[in-house]
Amino acid sequence: MATVEMTRQQLLIGGDWVDAGSGESFEISFPYTGEAAGSAAAGTRDDARAAADAAAAAFPDWSRTAPAQRRALLSKSADLLEERAAEIAGTMTEETGSVFGWGMFNVQLAAGMLREAAAQSYALIGDVIPSDVPGKLAMGVRQPAGVVVGIAPWNAPVILATRAVAMPLAYGNTVVLKASEVCPRTHGAVARALADAGLPSGVVNFLTHAPDDAGPVVEELISHPATRRINFTGSTRVGRIVAEQAGRHLKRVLLELGGKAPMIVLRDADLERAAAAASFGAFFHQGQICMSTERIVADREIAEPLATRLAERARALPVGDPREPGTAIGPMINAASVRRVSDLVADATAKGAQVLSGGAADGPCFPPTVVTSVTPEMRLYHEESFGPVVAVVSVDGPEEAVRVANDTEYGLAAAVFSSDVAAALELAQRIESGICHVNDTTVHDEPQMPFGGVKASGWGRFGGRAALEEFTELRWITVQELPREYPI
Repeated sequence: MATVEMTRQQLLIGGDWVDAGSGESFEISFPYTGEAAGSAAAGTRDDARAAADAAAAAFPDWSRTAPAQRRALLSKSADLLEERAAEIAGTMTEETGSVFGWGMFNVQLAAGMLREAAAQSYALIGDVIPSDVPGKLAMGVRQPAGVVVGIAPWNAPVILATRAVAMPLAYGNTVVLKASEVCPRTHGAVARALADAGLPSGVVNFLTHAPDDAGPVVEELISHPATRRINFTGSTRVGRIVAEQAGRHLKRVLLELGGKAPMIVLRDADLERAAAAASFGAFFHQGQICMSTERIVADREIAEPLATRLAERARALPVGDPREPGTAIGPMINAASVRRVSDLVADATAKGAQVLSGGAADGPCFPPTVVTSVTPEMRLYHEESFGPVVAVVSVDGPEEAVRVANDTEYGLAAAVFSSDVAAALELAQRIESGICHVNDTTVHDEPQMPFGGVKASGWGRFGGRAALEEFTELRWITVQELPREYPI
């Protein structure tokens, strides 16, 4: 198998690294300076069809491999990711502007996801179900679904590309991983680790495409007759498009979409602890994480001192070139993101909000920003910023805190801070979110946990045993052991 070029990403189709059928490619830019950061094959519908065909051809044999074989190959893939961690983290910085530590964490968690998937290779267990028919053995049996299409985003590229394919492979499915046009080389590193670990030809296929070709490539993958599952992580706007297309073809989807994560802070909370969690949750990776803390819903009695503590932390975070070891906050992914965040802050201040830190773009960067006195009339109250901006909303007591926390179309992650854990847990159960942490940040993930959202944050769950429901078929199979009498 040929080696992937490190500055020019190719496609992986049927076990071969190849250029796009058209011979075309596209360029990638470093977000901090705009300088060239490599190129990738500009795949088209024809390449997408070929990738799905290859996955379909590989499915019969792969679906019948022994669990021990799948476990060994996934474990080897994890080893390779870890061996290549520094190289992959460097590529992440070049393509997405992330700091080196975020890249290394991506590889660490992705390797953990592969090891968890390896352990789940034995999870295709079923049930014996009592039958009312004498002599009938009835079983509920889990089997691989078929070809799984994984569509991964740029913001946590190693984690989310790995998550898109690891569990499907563990259960005996074959996969097509569609990369983001923002970070094709980083996503390609995940496919390369799987291929180099020795997965058979066609079990893992990998596609890149130019920015304008995302729609046709995705449509081709979804409509392909062999595709049985689609998983997508990204914006709610695009998630709706994916779901609508899948619905037309009666294909099942798993969606993890946008968020507007609230952190409720009650009056008895440890404010230093809450401020530390909010700083990490709101500003890590420039706030470009689906779980990022977007709103702090604070009891009016402690809202001001909490915001002051958080603003002090925000002002102390070094902003600039992500290649510098001391940088905590790098560039936004592109100029459009900078404009969006700037517009949200400007709208809020025009309507009476106050900026305690940051508030204005600095070239491709947006400094960590704390905005107080945020009300429902402001866009920042409702819209996902996907940037290093957090809105502080003051409330009167726990009941109003829950109402405000739920006053959003989104429902991915949330947090509650209080010294009364029992009271906090009761509030957590009333928050409309797929994930809620008591006395911890909103940004947290582990491979074995059921990860996903409600409302406009998507449906379905990645992670651990929850993924079994998403990526397998439950079949009813019976054996009639005794002769049976029929009415006609």
